Amino acid sequence: VVRSKVKFLPKNLTRRKFLTTMGCCVAGGGLYTRVIEPHWLTIGRHTVRLGHSPGERPLKILQLADLHVSHVVSLDFISEAVRMGLGLQPDLICLTGDFITNGYKALGGYAEVLEPLVASAPTFACLGNHDGGLWASRRHGYKNTNRVREVLDQAGVTLLHNSALRVQVRDSKLRLVGLGDIWAGEMQPMIAFATNDPSADATVVLSHNPDTKKYLKPYPWDLLLSGHTHGGQVKLPFIGAPVSSVKDRRFMEGLHPWEGRWIHVTRGVGNLWGIRFNCPPEVSLVTLV
Repeated sequence: VVRSKVKFLPKNLTRRKFLTTMGCCVAGGGLYTRVIEPHWLTIGRHTVRLGHSPGERPLKILQLADLHVSHVVSLDFISEAVRMGLGLQPDLICLTGDFITNGYKALGGYAEVLEPLVASAPTFACLGNHDGGLWASRRHGYKNTNRVREVLDQAGVTLLHNSALRVQVRDSKLRLVGLGDIWAGEMQPMIAFATNDPSADATVVLSHNPDTKKYLKPYPWDLLLSGHTHGGQVKLPFIGAPVSSVKDRRFMEGLHPWEGRWIHVTRGVGNLWGIRFNCPPEVSLVTLV
């Protein structure tokens, strides 16, 4: 039996050559997952058909999430993602949380990186679990979200934290609802949806974690924009993502219908630990028609 297996290998493949080859493959794979793919920015494009027109022309929403500035995700890389996103000429920009990794402190210059977004289109944000609060404080992160709030305020980004706002974008009247993060213990949908706006053409919700959808079921909305998952960050052939940060693994990435509504989960720009495999970072464009 052993010979029948060996005869398929090259005759000159010794044990040493085989182990050397395997070592090179492992090293090459490690190099790829750390040096190449984490910096391989892609563009995800999705079209949401609301069943009612958001206006006379399609409305383009740029979604950036999980920027995760850290020792392995630089401000220069985030700036590159910003430039790529603005090249799509969005009408509205939504930033859906995790601007930092845990308690990362080198935030000088972060606001300047985000300012071009605000200068190009109305820009709104919600916060993620890494941005401060209950979850982060247990992992050497910030006990509150004040530091990230300061960065957003300096950049001119409007933070929607358990609050709603009506926005006129071209000829469309949108209701934007932003939620605090559920892992941070700050999600309060009853406050965020306290008032209704039936005259709005569409209601778009910004919530970092797509698992929050089950808590939002009683409320009126059309599209939920989330991140948090990094698309799985590492996706193995035939297996998929071995580690998931969401309970409902159907919503790891992409656009999905749910309960007569839509949920979009972007793979995000940054990463944790400096690795990605079979799951490159993403700048997302969601078009409402």
